[in-house]
Amino acid sequence: PPQPVRPAKAVAQRPVVRPAARTDDADGLPCPACGAPNPPDRRFCRRCAAPLTPTTAPAPLPWWRTTWPFRRRTRAGSGRMVRFLVTLTVVLALCAAGFLMLPAGRHLLEDARDKLGRAKAVTPTRVEAGAELPGHPVSHATDGLSNRYWGAPGPGTSVTCTFAKPFRLVDVIITNGASSSPEEYAQQGRALQIDMEVTARDGRTVRKKLTLSDKPGPQTFPTGISDVTTVRLTLAAPAGSAPDRHIALAEVEFFQRS
Repeated sequence: PPQPVRPAKAVAQRPVVRPAARTDDADGLPCPACGAPNPPDRRFCRRCAAPLTPTTAPAPLPWWRTTWPFRRRTRAGSGRMVRFLVTLTVVLALCAAGFLMLPAGRHLLEDARDKLGRAKAVTPTRVEAGAELPGHPVSHATDGLSNRYWGAPGPGTSVTCTFAKPFRLVDVIITNGASSSPEEYAQQGRALQIDMEVTARDGRTVRKKLTLSDKPGPQTFPTGISDVTTVRLTLAAPAGSAPDRHIALAEVEFFQRS
């Protein structure tokens, strides 16, 4: 006897393939692969699907792009920032090296270190004067006290300070006259100019003219001289001179970079 069965599933009809109209009378350029003519607006050949406008090969890289980190081609920013930072670092390093190799660059660097660092006093191990008056020896000029002074008979007298080891002379502080007190300052003559001659460890000599104000109290003069071993100070341009007066210099202080 017949048995019950499930209903069959509907099957979609197969699409009917219609041949496309093909014309060989196209006005475009022939395909570089098969030679078939194609319309001007096509990008691929209608017969073999070959590209109708093939791209040209990229130009060869220059020699500096064949080494790391420049050997990779730039594609959508890949590695561009890394190469830029490396290039910038190399350029800055070369500029800094060239700058520091120049004397002016070294001078600016040392001057910046002098301004940023702290200065500390340095005492000479030996002090010698060309002349001194009784009761006012040259040792009074470097004893750290401004109420007594070194007495010089006249202009042209010099004092030479020698130090134990070379150092960077940052500042020279001079207290002119007989004392830092205004009442005692004008009792003796004073030098309004001091010719300073600094000798370095290698024999190099640096000369500077220190122009002082005619007033009591310390006066600071930045120097910035390296490898100093001796300092010679010559008194000049006297002020307040009189037959019964001499040139007084209360204190000379030297400071080095700490």
